[in-house]
Amino acid sequence: MSLPRDLGFARRKGTRAIRRAAALYALLLIALLVNATRVQIVESSRYGDNPANRRPMIARYGQPRGDIVIDGRAVTGSRDTGGLFRYARTYRDGPLYAPVTGFASQVYGTTLLEDAQDKVLAGTAPLLAPVPAWSDVLRGRSPGGDVVTTIDGAAQRAAYQGLAGRTGAVAAIEPATGRILALVSAPSYDPGELSGTSASVTRAWARLTADAARPMLNRAIRETYPPGSTFKVVTAAAALDSGVVTDPDDATSSADPYLLPGTRTRLTNEASGCEDASLRYAFTWSCNTVFAKLGVDIGLRNMRVAATAFGFDDPTLRVPFAVAPSTFARTPDASQLALSSIGQFDTRATPLQMAMVASAVAGDGTIMAPYLVERTTTRSGRTVSTAGPRALHRAMSAATATRLRELMRNVVEEGTGRNAAIDGATVGGKTGTAQHGVGNSGKPYAWFISWAQADDAPQPAVAVAVVVEDAAGERGEISGGGNAAPIARSVMEAVLNSGPHGLNSPQHPRNCATSACWGGAFAR
Repeated sequence: MSLPRDLGFARRKGTRAIRRAAALYALLLIALLVNATRVQIVESSRYGDNPANRRPMIARYGQPRGDIVIDGRAVTGSRDTGGLFRYARTYRDGPLYAPVTGFASQVYGTTLLEDAQDKVLAGTAPLLAPVPAWSDVLRGRSPGGDVVTTIDGAAQRAAYQGLAGRTGAVAAIEPATGRILALVSAPSYDPGELSGTSASVTRAWARLTADAARPMLNRAIRETYPPGSTFKVVTAAAALDSGVVTDPDDATSSADPYLLPGTRTRLTNEASGCEDASLRYAFTWSCNTVFAKLGVDIGLRNMRVAATAFGFDDPTLRVPFAVAPSTFARTPDASQLALSSIGQFDTRATPLQMAMVASAVAGDGTIMAPYLVERTTTRSGRTVSTAGPRALHRAMSAATATRLRELMRNVVEEGTGRNAAIDGATVGGKTGTAQHGVGNSGKPYAWFISWAQADDAPQPAVAVAVVVEDAAGERGEISGGGNAAPIARSVMEAVLNSGPHGLNSPQHPRNCATSACWGGAFAR
């Protein structure tokens, strides 16, 4: 009988078939695992960034966003909409702080701090995780962290109220550290209007982007203006550092009017007494002719070196969001160099840049890197990162900075900037009225840059820059001293008055006649 042999053969044949099937299944399983690995690791960014993939957006707005904090108080929040993109952003005093916070919109994305600190606020920053090293492996999302800013709420509000109804910007810096104390742009907008996914968000976007006043433009850091006579601080520093001027009280051999080199154009002054005026007089009364000639005498190379040292032509500045670079004319002829040296022609600056110029004078000639974020924390308050002072540029020698502080004090005490004077403080300033438009047909911009130091303080507390685009008054009456200086004064007062020993405190010497009242805290 051959049945057992046939049965054995069948069994062996079945075993081979099972093995082949198992091998095939194993290959299929390996292929599946390889493909899954390819999709999740190699192709993950392509799928994750695909606009059709809504999962990241759903996860992004599936939990409350961390907060932006000013003066120890959150100026942002989150509200539960119950929708697919569940939590929408809310803002307290939205128009006041919009140039700092920016917006976070489910439809239109993020800007300014909401963008620059998005990973912290959204909870995706690895350092927010309890075990940061495992955050990428676990792919978890921590609760959104908080961003604590350097903004002084009183200074911010003073700047905002000072610009009320006008177009312009204010930037204020603490000279010793670079901490940004105020950043205001007017007109402003409410970023809360762009939160959520309703039709009202689309309507708000259309209205804001079509507005000729450009309320969403951050004029303090993203708009550049001709700085006018405020740039004379840079030209004066270049003249002193280069040795073109050795004594601020020496005559400068300057004609009035001044014939621009190679042209028939005569440059004139608003002030009198500018012919052969000293640097001190010319700075105090803002003689265009003196500074235009000084720019030519200093020369293009040295003027460019000075401007760069103050921070002009730096495309890398971030605070932490990007700042538009301020510029000094690159290859002007002699007549254009003369105009550039008085803040006209192609010289342009952001208000933040001009606050940095004032800050360098207020210090020892060093510009500290401006920064807006003091620290970031987890939702529970654990510090994730901190910022601190960092020197950015040496703008001028310490000796030149000392002389410029004297010159800026003269402007406020007896010159064009008297509207910035503060009782109980030493204030230095520089006015500016910048022409612009075709044939200088536009209404002049009114500028004022300044710094302030309480009489009992070891160093200046604040440096400010103000620009007003649509200053009130007839064209010939517009001036930095009349239109911008009062705003700068209110910002400086707000900073000086803050704290237990501010100028308005009952404990301050000017408000208290005896040392017993103030415990000698302000002894000189």
